[in-house]
Amino acid sequence: MTWLLRQATPADCAEIQELIARSIRALGAEDYSADQIEGALQGAFGLDSQLIADGTYFVVESDGQLLGCGGWSYRRTLFGGDARADRDAGTLDPGNDAAKIRAFFVDPAAARRGVGSAILERCEEEARRHGFRRAEMMATLPGKRLYEARGYVPEERVHYPVGPGVTIEFVPMSKNLTR
Repeated sequence: MTWLLRQATPADCAEIQELIARSIRALGAEDYSADQIEGALQGAFGLDSQLIADGTYFVVESDGQLLGCGGWSYRRTLFGGDARADRDAGTLDPGNDAAKIRAFFVDPAAARRGVGSAILERCEEEARRHGFRRAEMMATLPGKRLYEARGYVPEERVHYPVGPGVTIEFVPMSKNLTR
């Protein structure tokens, strides 16, 4: 499979939203219930268009179809899409704060083919270039496997509310980016 990794643009937004939903509904089904997934798609999972505006969100495409997406951020928000009300666009201090790894999703047909790893490598490289020495994220349970394989250290799982009486588990993870 040949593909291209590039910066996401505003023209990609609708296709990214479709990719996110398709990815988590298929790849998250082993770890999350349908209620958890659908609730999380209302804000916890989704596109944060600030990442596209900042030039820190990437897509992988092949033959005009998106196979994966993900990014990093120099802003305070750790996770969540545009629908999440408590986002914080304040900037981080690379000398003291960790870059945020954000919103990674892969098309189920392209899973375990290096798409997520390629995007993650690009994000870490960009964060280092901007002076960050650490990266952190709020990983999904299916994503945790990729991030652990790439050197991220998990912390204790957290439960995030996604609807009335419904929570979803996430795993805070971090990695030292110095070589």
